[in-house]
Amino acid sequence: MKPDQPSVLPNWTDGDYHDYFGTTEMLNNFNEKYPDLVKVFSIGKSVLGKNIWCIRVTNEKNNTIKSSCLIDGCIHGSEWEGGEACLYLSEYLLINFDANKTITHILNSSEVYIIPLENPDGRQKDDRFNDNGIDLNRNFDVDFGRIRGGAIPLGKLFGRIKIPRIPFNGARNFTLLYKLFPSFPLWVTNCGRYPFSEPESQAMRDFMRELAKNDFSFYVNCHTATHSINVPWYDIVKPPFTMTEQETNLFHYVLNWVGKNTEYEPVSVLTDKGKRYYDSGTVFDWVFKEFRIPSFCFEILSTDYEPLFGEGKHDNLVHWMQTTLPFFMYLLVNIDNLRLWRTPDIQPLLPEGMPPEPLQ
Repeated sequence: MKPDQPSVLPNWTDGDYHDYFGTTEMLNNFNEKYPDLVKVFSIGKSVLGKNIWCIRVTNEKNNTIKSSCLIDGCIHGSEWEGGEACLYLSEYLLINFDANKTITHILNSSEVYIIPLENPDGRQKDDRFNDNGIDLNRNFDVDFGRIRGGAIPLGKLFGRIKIPRIPFNGARNFTLLYKLFPSFPLWVTNCGRYPFSEPESQAMRDFMRELAKNDFSFYVNCHTATHSINVPWYDIVKPPFTMTEQETNLFHYVLNWVGKNTEYEPVSVLTDKGKRYYDSGTVFDWVFKEFRIPSFCFEILSTDYEPLFGEGKHDNLVHWMQTTLPFFMYLLVNIDNLRLWRTPDIQPLLPEGMPPEPLQ
């Protein structure tokens, strides 16, 4: 290993996933092992009363003014790798603090907030939706409820009887429809009765508004499994906002970096209007509209190599986790550039062999 090169995580194993209880245990272990770097807290409760855990990773002994960012996963509970990537990044930062100058600098000057399970009830049931039958990633106040975006305002009748989602019948059909009809407008999901109708989306909204009172720099929402990194916006018919030239240039720069330095496809209507389906009410669009910070949707994993998402464990967990490091570290070393909408031109130092070779 070259001097000052960060270490890859030694204890991750293919097939070893973390459900709500495993995630809770892992975060509490971080809290005990790294008391000067970690604070674990709940930002709110799910429909069934589970904690929506957040971990703040920073050098607590350094009291300087710090930039902050938020990375989260499993807003769709069946997309497990999003939550795993959050845990992987947390541990990667912790084991390399003091051993690597770049990561030490990041945690001395930044607060990295990570929410592994935005939808803990859905994760426990391997279900895209929360326990009210609502797609949380359509429940945010940005072009809310546009039928064109597949956002149908249905949930539970009288709070008890779940209204069926037609024609949606699980993640298998969702993926099959998208593969067969890439421009299919996804009439498959429930956005809820009104924006922020759900306790999970309310908790996310309120927490991010608190972050925005200080130097909130960027946001990443982790999903599976279209093997891409996306920038706003998702609705190509009637964009809910416009971008300044400075914002557009930064997103173009990031997309270009992604294409050259990761195996993920850079996707946006900024570059190709034919590559995006219609979505409304998405959290990463709302974050950009609400706070005007760089916001990204990270679609980890690819169904070209793995079974359809929403079917439990996949075969190459360690590989997919390692593929997330270049993008996460690129954003973190550029956290101040992103906050100020300056060109994010700092290159991250990665462990030897990272990123891994694409699967064959």
